[in-house]
Amino acid sequence: MAEVKTTKNDAGVEDFLNKIDDETKRKDCFEIVKIMKQATKEEPKMWGASIVGFGSYHYKYESGREGDSMIIGFSPRKQNITLYISGDGFEQYDGLMKKLGKHSIGKGCLYIKKLEDVDTAVLKELVNESAQAAKAKHSS
Repeated sequence: MAEVKTTKNDAGVEDFLNKIDDETKRKDCFEIVKIMKQATKEEPKMWGASIVGFGSYHYKYESGREGDSMIIGFSPRKQNITLYISGDGFEQYDGLMKKLGKHSIGKGCLYIKKLEDVDTAVLKELVNESAQAAKAKHSS
């Protein structure tokens, strides 16, 4: 069975974010930390080498594979900022997604170039709802 590479560790979140060369992306990431911290009431932790995560839960698949994952998180990638906020897809947030602004989505991932491209009030609502849904789903 493959080893899980993205695990929580003790690397410094602030140190990691301060190494982002692009000043706008760096500032946006510090703002996203505030948004996610407020939504989860959790301190940010590094997950792997490049993901900032908030909260955690334990999962176990029918296959027997199990591990821990973050409730929500993000990663400043070269092309965009990837937000990991919805494991069940974005269909449930359709109304918010329409009001969000310039973005794209993948399975459980929201991609934005910069915060300026999106409505931050809508983003806060989306992050908060996703965090609460994930906590409720994984609190059993």
